[in-house]
Amino acid sequence: MGRKQARDRSFKLIFEYIFTKEIDDELMEEYISESDVSGEEQYIRDVYFGVANKFEYLSEKIEKLAIGFSFHRIFKVDLAILLLASYEIEFMPKIPFKVSVNEACELAKLYSTEKSVGFINGILAKMKEGNDAGH
Repeated sequence: MGRKQARDRSFKLIFEYIFTKEIDDELMEEYISESDVSGEEQYIRDVYFGVANKFEYLSEKIEKLAIGFSFHRIFKVDLAILLLASYEIEFMPKIPFKVSVNEACELAKLYSTEKSVGFINGILAKMKEGNDAGH
């Protein structure tokens, strides 16, 4: 149960980062201190700092794969989910691709629109194809 909550907290931290472009150590520590993320503190730190450090790289990758969508018009909720999942896919090889995609779709069902689930799934599938092709 802890990883699901940790992913949820990480998503919320990334969502805020999209707007501020600043790490909020205080909020991160508040989330880490919550009992339902017990044992997943390092995951939250790794993902949050990782997305912040690779923000431009991940954003460019998402933008290239979001064919027909203006990057700046992607719902910020969807962008936060895509940043989280793409970070896992690119930089956390111990997390299976299917887990990253399933969890991203679950976050979209919870926080975004029905159409967003398909959009996110499609972008992540293209990302996997690109990685499998050695790009």
